[in-house]
Amino acid sequence: MANKFSSAKNSIAECDRCGFRYKLSQLKPLTIKLKITNILVCPECFEADHPQLQLGLWPVEDPQAVRNPRPDNSYDEGGFGSRMIEWGWNPVGGARSFDSYLTLNSLVGQALTNSVIVTVS
Repeated sequence: MANKFSSAKNSIAECDRCGFRYKLSQLKPLTIKLKITNILVCPECFEADHPQLQLGLWPVEDPQAVRNPRPDNSYDEGGFGSRMIEWGWNPVGGARSFDSYLTLNSLVGQALTNSVIVTVS
């Protein structure tokens, strides 16, 4: 005949993480990567299983390509296509010297300086 366990109504146990005493019924098992461990922790030390620990357990569907893509012909049609946008960050205007025909460079940096007097003592 199998042994029966006594009720844990008045049992006292220690938290496996912080060592404080609690009733055994208050302690919760710690779960790591969806696996219940043999570690019992108090309500203050308990932390739910974080979803980032479950990365790689299930396949991720993250498509990167577009089915049946089409080329950008808007540049040829009206002259105001998506390549006519002048973004204007470093370098100003076109990205490189060899693709200046793709992006018209009307974004020209201009700077004016006055005379500066520096005295060193």
